[in-house]
Amino acid sequence: RWLIDCKVLPPNHRVVWPSAVVFDLAQALRDGVLLCQLLHNLSPGSIDLKDINFRPQMSQFLCLKNIRTFLKVCHDKFGLRNSELFDPFDLFDVRDFGKVISAVSRLSLHSIAQNKGIRPFPSEETTENDDDVYRSLEELADEHDLGEDIYDCVPCEDGGDDIYEDIIKVEVQQPMIRYMQKMSMTEDDKRNCCLLEIQETEAKYYRTLEDIEKNYMSPLRLVLSPADMAAVFINLEDLIKVHHSFLRAIDVSMMVGGSTLAKVFLDFKERLLIYGEYCSHMEHAQNTLNQLLASREDFRQKVEECTLKVQDGKFKLQDLLVVPMQRVLKYHLLLKELLSHSAERPERQQLKEALEAMQDLAMYINEVKRDKETLRKISEFQSSIENLQVKLEEFGRPKIDGELKVRSIVNHTKQDRYLFLFDKVVIVCKRKGYSYELKEIIELLFHKMTDDPMNNKDVKKSHGKMWSYGFYLIHL
Repeated sequence: RWLIDCKVLPPNHRVVWPSAVVFDLAQALRDGVLLCQLLHNLSPGSIDLKDINFRPQMSQFLCLKNIRTFLKVCHDKFGLRNSELFDPFDLFDVRDFGKVISAVSRLSLHSIAQNKGIRPFPSEETTENDDDVYRSLEELADEHDLGEDIYDCVPCEDGGDDIYEDIIKVEVQQPMIRYMQKMSMTEDDKRNCCLLEIQETEAKYYRTLEDIEKNYMSPLRLVLSPADMAAVFINLEDLIKVHHSFLRAIDVSMMVGGSTLAKVFLDFKERLLIYGEYCSHMEHAQNTLNQLLASREDFRQKVEECTLKVQDGKFKLQDLLVVPMQRVLKYHLLLKELLSHSAERPERQQLKEALEAMQDLAMYINEVKRDKETLRKISEFQSSIENLQVKLEEFGRPKIDGELKVRSIVNHTKQDRYLFLFDKVVIVCKRKGYSYELKEIIELLFHKMTDDPMNNKDVKKSHGKMWSYGFYLIHL
């Protein structure tokens, strides 16, 4: 409940479902993202959001980095002693979730949190029964993929769909609604409703872009450097120019009954590709904006003044900046609905082509976003591996990373190693504190993997970690 009150978890998250168990909360916190967001919510500016990996997926490296960032800020800025905190693996492997709960409880009792007026939750002595519950979590963690359903609560840019609906909603004339409720709608009626929705939502969206340009961008140029303006607003000016022409083309098509609307979308497909740049930089833009709001009082006051001029201050700038990404990912859905009510229309084939074009656009945008996230991940790997003389980006996409026990077939000695698996290679490292020492680069083209012929009989518990599966990597 405290995490919900701190706006870290949504009110309907699974941790409050009647069927919820302790592991649901542990699973939600395991990658460190929500804990870092918690510190930012309690004290904006206390944590550099650029240091957080909001979607670490399966990467143990990135999850532990998030957790360590949280622990460092708890110690340095919130004054918690190391003895009051926990080891990163206590959370990631859920080895001692009781310690994690205790540390979060201490945060809830901190004066910074108390000043928010949020009721804290007590830090109680762990009972024997609690120990039993928490001990079972480590076994559950081994059974559950860290990526399973964890990102449904991460406060990132993808969570703006409700904001989009609120901003872009269309006020359809009430008499028309009542008429259509009384009369059975023909396919032409439904088609016309789809056309009207596309036109009116596009007009509303364009006005939103103009609001951002007029009421935010122009005034903020007086207090921000060109570099900061570019970081926060990305290529929004280019989007405004494209949508000025796009809306005019839609309006012209509607004058002739919307029969040429599919051609409008096809004609603008190439120009809409600039959304790739906007969407891939959205996370950085939000982080930069939050840092500026936390560190510069003059900027914060200016933004508050600007906010009051846009829809009576109902939406923050952070909300509005999400809208373009939400809008461009709606086009294929709007066209799909229009196509479903155009079975007998002569332009049906062109509508199919327009739908495919907007689906391609959505896939392209998502791919550009993934590429941006991947390059950032690779950069972090690169800077953390000592003695690495090659560029990791040459080896394709990172797939997964984590600890393995490696035994040489020559001398049969077992060694703890940390592996980074890429498309083309396996980077074998030895962990040295928070960094890694390169030991070997294995080219996968010249190797094959086979099951352990010993049938996993050599499974042992080492350093509190159960090594549950064995395999051979054999040179061809």
